[in-house]
Amino acid sequence: MQAFEVMGTVDEKGQLILDHHLDINTPSRVKVIVLVSPQDESESDPDDTPVEEIKASLRRALHEM
Repeated sequence: MQAFEVMGTVDEKGQLILDHHLDINTPSRVKVIVLVSPQDESESDPDDTPVEEIKASLRRALHEM
């Protein structure tokens, strides 16, 4: 399983619009984990989630698959 990290926007219809194209050559089912910043944070603020927490979350997700 490959993992991609890309930013995106959820529009007013609830659809996810990615900022960059994913280089996936064949139609595939994917698992999406959405992290939403609080409304009072600037969109330009970097993600402050610790790397170890992200790695642990990805390990759990891969284990579930």
